[in-house]
Parts: sequence; C-alpha cells; structure tokens
Amino acid sequence: MSLKCLQEAMKLAYYDRDEERGVHATFTWLVEEVGELAEALLNGDKRRVGEEVADIIAWTLSIANLMGVDALEHFKEKYAEDLKRAGCLSKS
Repeated sequence: MSLKCLQEAMKLAYYDRDEERGVHATFTWLVEEVGELAEALLNGDKRRVGEEVADIIAWTLSIANLMGVDALEHFKEKYAEDLKRAGCLSKS
C-alpha cells in the first residue's frame, strides 16, 4: 500500500463531504484529532495512539485532496535525503 493509494481512498470515501464542509472546517477536525492524540499520549494508551495517528493521517490526506495537493510527491521532495538514507528512494 502506498501513500498515493491512501490519499485516493480518502478521496473516494470522503471528498464530497469534505468539500461541502470546506477546508477550514476540515482542518478543525484535524486539529481535534491532534488533541485526541495528545490525550492518548498522556494516558499512555498505545492502542488509542495508533487510532489517533490513523485519524490524523486520514484528515491530513483529506485536506491535501481539498487543496489539490499530491501528498506523496511533496513528502518525497521534502524528505528526499531521509528517504534515500532509509532505502526508500534510489540513491541516484
């Protein structure tokens, strides 16, 4: 599974609802999820941390979709050296 696939899945599942809600309200949902992650971290609840991280990824990809941003391409551009070091990208 790739980030591109995840972004497309979020688009198929949620784009119409997200578009109706608007980017600013969708961002507010993302911020709420970050708060829920903070709470899970403070409680040491590892399962809930995983769930909240998943929610944050989903809401972030929804925002990328609303803005017409290819999250994978931007991630690869911004973190190219880290990805190369980890063997995720070719060294050339």
